[in-house]
Amino acid sequence: MLNEVTLAGFGGQGIMTTGKFLAEAALEQGHEVAWVPSYGPEMRGGTAYCTVVISDRPVGSPIVNTPNIIVAMNLPSYEKFENAVKPGGLLLINSSLMDVRSERTDITQVHIPCNQISIDLSGSGRSANISVLGALIGCTNLLPWESIERVVTEKFAKKPKVLEMNLKILRRGYDLGVEGLKGS
Repeated sequence: MLNEVTLAGFGGQGIMTTGKFLAEAALEQGHEVAWVPSYGPEMRGGTAYCTVVISDRPVGSPIVNTPNIIVAMNLPSYEKFENAVKPGGLLLINSSLMDVRSERTDITQVHIPCNQISIDLSGSGRSANISVLGALIGCTNLLPWESIERVVTEKFAKKPKVLEMNLKILRRGYDLGVEGLKGS
């Protein structure tokens, strides 16, 4: 088993945090993991991204050119990475910030309103990254739901109200990810 995931969005959207949560959940499941962030001018609003490699064997290289899963949280990220998805792979699109559809017929596309989920359940779009994490698990079964839920619970344990809200957002993203995969 080898999954290469690229998560991309604006600096400040929580892309790196989402990648870390995914990597930690994969480690908890006993997988070999590499997490590679891309820092630099992206922190000022450009396209920030990270790559998470999850494998059942040691990861030979954390450098990924054609991931089998891409999460695009904004239009510049979509434009940068859409053609990089491996044939047969998944393109997960934040439909709250863009109304696009890839013309590629060799990939699966799932559109999830990540920002809207966060706004509906918290009054703010700040947890859109948590909804996309749920959606990613829902439409891939990359990791068991319980492992992602545990990592999010652990990270927000000292803030019970924030934890409760983020678990609702995570679950809603997951449910829509499952539905989105069925509809693609």
